Parts: sequence; C-alpha cells; structure tokens
Amino acid sequence: MVKQQTGTVKQQTGETSLKMLFSSAIRADVLALLLNNPDEKFYVREIANLIRKNPSGVKRELDNLEKMGILFSHRVANLRYFQANKTSPLFPELKNLIDKSLGLPGALKTMVRMAGAKAAFLYGPYAEGEDVGSVDLFIIGAASNDIGAGLKELEDKFGKKINYTALDESEYKHRKENADADLEKLLSGRRIILIGRL
Repeated sequence: MVKQQTGTVKQQTGETSLKMLFSSAIRADVLALLLNNPDEKFYVREIANLIRKNPSGVKRELDNLEKMGILFSHRVANLRYFQANKTSPLFPELKNLIDKSLGLPGALKTMVRMAGAKAAFLYGPYAEGEDVGSVDLFIIGAASNDIGAGLKELEDKFGKKINYTALDESEYKHRKENADADLEKLLSGRRIILIGRL
C-alpha cells in the first residue's frame, strides 16, 4: 500500500514539476504530445482534442513554442499543422526532461490518447507499487489498431514488457453490466488511471 502511494506521488510530482517549469499545464501537455511523437503532424483542434484543452490556449502555446524554434508549422489547404523540430538544439534536452518527468505512465498516457482511447489504466503488480519487469495496461475504446507498434517502442525505451488488453466501449459496457467476474476482479484492484473515467 505504502509503495503504491509513493509511486503515485512520484508520478504526480514529476507532472507538477514539468508544469511549473513550463509555466502552464497546456504548454507541458503540448510538448509531451509533440515531442513524444516527433514524426507526427497535428493541427490545432486535433491537439486540443487529444490533450483536452481549450483550442485558443493551445494555439497561443503553439505559436510561442514555434517562436522559440521548438516546433515548426506548415499549411495544408486551410489547416496549419505543427510538428516537433528535431533539429532544435533544445529538442534532445526537452525530450529527455519529459521522459524523466512523466516516465512510463506519462508516455503511455500520450500513446493511448493518440490511439483515440476513451479510458485506460494500469493494473497488477506495477500499479501496486512493485518494481517489476512488466506492466499491465487496460484500454477501452481505442480507435487505432496500431497500438502494438507504439507499445513495442515504449518497451524498448523503458525496458519493461507491456501486456495490454483492449476492449471496444460496447464490449466493456456489456461485460460490466453482466458482472463479468474477471473484469470485476480487475476493477476492484489498485489502478493507475491514465485517461478517462470508468
């Protein structure tokens, strides 16, 4: 129990430090999303939806980060796309800082949001605070079928095996309404919520 609390506090402290350092929660979330997905391009409303923040605040931070050379943008038709600037001298340092501050849960949170998941959480020994070589991840309603590739990258990066279960929303609701024994057991244990509410 104490171990779990310590792990949770450590994760929250990392997120808080990052947000203090970057002066706003929006800036920290924008950087985490774009620097963790440096080869992806995003438009403003897409970023706002993914990090669940106000588009005008997101736009302001994107413009500021572009002025600093951390991001760059280009226009396609009437949409302006933003991307991490991997050639910026700050890129490796910021990426490293985000990885250290948010750790594996933070990287997973970014990944499941990108996959369009409605909810996701960690459970099992890792969520109990044990120092184990694997992580159990439960994902609900992910739109992307390419979760495996993203998880493999995180496994290599953090040196932990990631076991995951993905259910669509209707299957999750059906199992919950029918008091599925396996699901009830899983939901009654300790969890680290990444996104969404169950």
